[in-house]
Amino acid sequence: MEKSKKTKSLKAPHTFVILMIIILIATALTYVIPAGEYTRYEDAATGRTLVEAGSYHTIDSSPVSFLAIPTKIYNAIVAAAETMTFIIIIGGAFEIVTSTGALTALCKKLSVLFRKHEMLVIPAFLVLFSVFGCTMGMSAEVMVFVPIGITLAYSLGLDKVTGTAMIAMGAASGFTAGLLNPFNVGVAQSIAELPLYSGLAYRAVILVILLIADTLYITWYAKRVKKDPTKSIIYGEIEEDSYSFGEIEDNMSIRQILVLITVVVCFAILIYGLTALGWYFEEMSSIFIFMGIIAGFVYGYGPSKIATVFGKGAQNLLVGALIVGVARTVEVVLSDASILDTIIYAIASVVNLLPHSLQAVGMFISQSLVNCVITSGTGQAAVTMPLMVPVADLVGVSRQTAVLAFQLGDGFSNSVLPTSSALMGYLAVSKIPYTKWLKFMFPLFLIWTLLGCGFMLGAIAIGY
Repeated sequence: MEKSKKTKSLKAPHTFVILMIIILIATALTYVIPAGEYTRYEDAATGRTLVEAGSYHTIDSSPVSFLAIPTKIYNAIVAAAETMTFIIIIGGAFEIVTSTGALTALCKKLSVLFRKHEMLVIPAFLVLFSVFGCTMGMSAEVMVFVPIGITLAYSLGLDKVTGTAMIAMGAASGFTAGLLNPFNVGVAQSIAELPLYSGLAYRAVILVILLIADTLYITWYAKRVKKDPTKSIIYGEIEEDSYSFGEIEDNMSIRQILVLITVVVCFAILIYGLTALGWYFEEMSSIFIFMGIIAGFVYGYGPSKIATVFGKGAQNLLVGALIVGVARTVEVVLSDASILDTIIYAIASVVNLLPHSLQAVGMFISQSLVNCVITSGTGQAAVTMPLMVPVADLVGVSRQTAVLAFQLGDGFSNSVLPTSSALMGYLAVSKIPYTKWLKFMFPLFLIWTLLGCGFMLGAIAIGY
């Protein structure tokens, strides 16, 4: 009884509580950090709003009242409405698909195929989703594939942390390496006036190293869980925090095959739309609505049954969707108080003071810090690259290396920051508590960070 009470007292706080603490700290900082801003202008060639280097100036302070926090939360939720709506629609659509048993039946077939080599699933999924990440910039979109990874992991005797990680970390590594990623490397190189996607060979080496690190770490974790389920990060979680798939059928019915064909066709259309047509949340949401309805009909559900199951799935992800919106509040608070530019100016100034041999590493670390308040890769590039490019020119660091610092700093921390919509999105879908995920992910994040420092030193060494 005493041990039970102690365990209960040490239970990690809810994600909302963690976010509220961060919001309160951000609000307090608006009273301490002076307000300032850079002059911004619209680039005639690209139409992007950029920051004019050297234009920082202080302005009148406008701290955010603590009484205004609920309003800021509301504004942040409105600003994140697209992402939140997408998460809710995914929940409804996948609830219909999973309720048919088609995914679990498929994963049982795959588990038989990989029964003696289940650990090969991890590098296979990591490589597959790294391709999506480094070509079409998959980040928040990865949440739609997480249920498939979790189902397969469960069927192989692994946990949902492994199933989530082998998909999300593959996409994250690909996004960070950014071989042909238009959202980070593409934007940053255009601002830095570099040939588009130049320096690809070194980024390919980075991707391979990251995938090797991912595979070794996730496989090590998966083997521990396979041997002893109590080693799972989420062992002992109460039922409402578990991902339930129902019973796995021994044989796949014709209707289940039709459901899988529907899913494959919809995903093929989705990938084509993302890569060739520039689709985003609006179009993706439409595809998933169609997928859910068609899957329900081919399985034999009536309209009312489809609506009921869709509503159940949407309801299950409502809290997760709200977490994504609330996480956006930090950026809203700092931006409304006009201290965001001040933070960026201070970071850029510190980098300029570092010894030459460490300036590239300093640029990488500074970009990671900026990512704490600006989690959008495109937005971070628009704000920081016009500042970092002149700094790089002044201290003798190449512009290509400055872009590399940005992409590594932007990419790695998105897998641990509670303000990252991509992270909160796939945690909402997988129903893994943030604190549990952080316990799993933090060692890999440290490995990534050390590798990132090595990549920056390597870039200096080879004259990248």
